[in-house]
Amino acid sequence: MSDQLPAGLAILGPTASGKSALAMELARQLPVEIISVDSAQVYRGLDIGTAKPPAGDRRAVVHHLIDIREPGQVYSAGEFRDDALRLVQEIAARGRIPLLVGGTMLYFRAFFRGIAELPTADPGLRAEIDRRAAREGWPALHAELAARDPAAAARIHPHDAQRIQRALEVLALAGRPLTSLWVQEDSYRFDEWTVCIMEPSDRRRLHELIGQRLEQMVAAGFVDEVRGLLARPGLTERSPALRLVGYRQIAGYVAGRDSLQGALEKARAATRQLAKRQLTWLRGRNLLPSGAKVIRTDPFDETSRLRTLRALGQGKARA
Repeated sequence: MSDQLPAGLAILGPTASGKSALAMELARQLPVEIISVDSAQVYRGLDIGTAKPPAGDRRAVVHHLIDIREPGQVYSAGEFRDDALRLVQEIAARGRIPLLVGGTMLYFRAFFRGIAELPTADPGLRAEIDRRAAREGWPALHAELAARDPAAAARIHPHDAQRIQRALEVLALAGRPLTSLWVQEDSYRFDEWTVCIMEPSDRRRLHELIGQRLEQMVAAGFVDEVRGLLARPGLTERSPALRLVGYRQIAGYVAGRDSLQGALEKARAATRQLAKRQLTWLRGRNLLPSGAKVIRTDPFDETSRLRTLRALGQGKARA
């Protein structure tokens, strides 16, 4: 029988949909501690391009799982699950409410539904996949993945080298698709959880916000941030942190392969694709846990947003 997890809240949504702002408003009503569900914000030194919460917000409300890895390190969905489950228990033991906030749906899937033991990394096999990518290009390897594991390929961008490499590695080592290794039953019960799904009604407005945020990042020093990362010993464009959306494209400009305008256009397009994949996850059946109360809201509709804020506050009653 699955164990009941202590009561909590979660806010999920695509990039630039206002998740963090909603979380901070909720923090003014309830004694929450925020658990970041963001595979980019785990990295130290990646501040501007990951839209990390400002220092004032982090002083006002405890934030967990931010700045816990160096840019050359990997932080897997399994590691996130272990850390998040531990934090939920610790936060509840302090008499406070865990609030998960973010847009890394693979992490949410691992937390809510569990994850099977995956094969450990094989450096030799990864090197061979890298050599193939150098010859054929990552889109070609993505097409191969689509033929062998369509469900995994649908959630991975054709230029997301790290995730394509891992999916092909698992296929080779396990002899089974990555998606077949996910645990099919909930590991914990979430009967006392309230989950908010941010679903923007206006895709064009979301794209405009994505573009505006990128411009703000550049004005705040995003290019210099990437330049500084690439100047660090041991960090290259192949390092996990520099494969992230936005960082990968700006790194192309810093390396001299693109104009700044070209890099920014690629970054905008890649971020729009990321938002599209996030929304695909949110509409799927295999992300959310059974038992949780689910609220779907339009962040661009103020009435809907305020109603959601009240409902999340009332979710405390479920706690």
